[in-house]
Amino acid sequence: MFDILMCSIRNIGRKKLRNLLTAAGVAIGVASVVLIGNIGKCGSHAILNELDSLGFGGLTVSANIKPQGIERKQLNTQHLDAIKKSPYVKQAMPLITRNAEISSRNLKVPSVIFGIDEKASQIISLKILYGRPLTKSDITTNSNICIVDQKFSQKFYKRNNMVGKKISITLNSISEIYEVVGVAKTGNGLLDNLFGTYIPDFVYVPYTSVQNVTGMKTFDQIAVKVQDDTNLTMGEIGGKLIDSLKKNCTMYDEYAVNNLSKQRDELVKLFDIVTIILSGVGGVSLLVASLSIMIVMLVSVSERTREIGIKKSIGASRFSIMMEFLIESLTITAIGGILGVIVGNLAFWFGSLIFNFQFAIKIDSALIGFLFSVITGVTFGIYPAYKASKMNPVDSLRF
Repeated sequence: MFDILMCSIRNIGRKKLRNLLTAAGVAIGVASVVLIGNIGKCGSHAILNELDSLGFGGLTVSANIKPQGIERKQLNTQHLDAIKKSPYVKQAMPLITRNAEISSRNLKVPSVIFGIDEKASQIISLKILYGRPLTKSDITTNSNICIVDQKFSQKFYKRNNMVGKKISITLNSISEIYEVVGVAKTGNGLLDNLFGTYIPDFVYVPYTSVQNVTGMKTFDQIAVKVQDDTNLTMGEIGGKLIDSLKKNCTMYDEYAVNNLSKQRDELVKLFDIVTIILSGVGGVSLLVASLSIMIVMLVSVSERTREIGIKKSIGASRFSIMMEFLIESLTITAIGGILGVIVGNLAFWFGSLIFNFQFAIKIDSALIGFLFSVITGVTFGIYPAYKASKMNPVDSLRF
């Protein structure tokens, strides 16, 4: 077997340029599969982190009624207390969402106001980079303070930190001045880069301040973070929360629980499907490159007809002839596969520097691309190897 291996390597060296070009074709196909796989994994991870930072990691509870044409009713502190008492709930907070207009430095932009409490950072991953988060005192005193994100700060002041600045928030046709006490991390900006101006600016204020302006005493929703060690699914926990509300609250016997984690997972799953489809396109290019292996090996069989006849005449078996050509095919595709993995990861690393996202080598993408190249190389090398092994020594020597 060692002699067969050495003979195959020597034969590859005889036609260096031709075999190198063949391996390069395989390398391009493997590199495309690896690159698409890496981008897909990185994109899924980035979307997951981005949605988690927007509060897509838990449940939201809202009041819901069946009759149509009736204004949707709201939740109150009675509902909030009932949810907090649930053994499946780690943290819960009231949530009020309103569209508003924010102005500062002669610039007006439409924004979304989130009325939250001091526990927001534990539920919606509100990471404060500068300044401070909301406190219980801010909630009880209806303070006109707010937290903005980096994107908002850059838009108004061209820098990340705008703590201490004043902005005007117009809500329900009432304009009030709010002081910025904190700047939160926007995320990696992926959703903003994808959807641009379709994503509004987010501003976080005490929910009591929103209630004070609008005159309401209720909440739009209750954001819930479940216990980490629970064995129940989000759907089962949602059912438990509804049962708890119906048992402990006298108002509104119909409730809706939105599983934001499920919606997040479905979006990531959709992104994974797109990645698989694009990887399939890359796989087609790899398949076409592998077809060139069959062409090259058939040409090689034709060129070495007399050599095959000599080997058979001195006792070489059909198996040894077949293995010699198969090893050649396998070696060429293996070299192409290794080059493809290296080139694909280098291209991904270079792209991560340009577009400023985290670089990480995905072993599964590299392994799939390499194995697929080897398998197709062997598959398309079988026929030329079989043709060489079936040659008649007498006819081969006449060639």
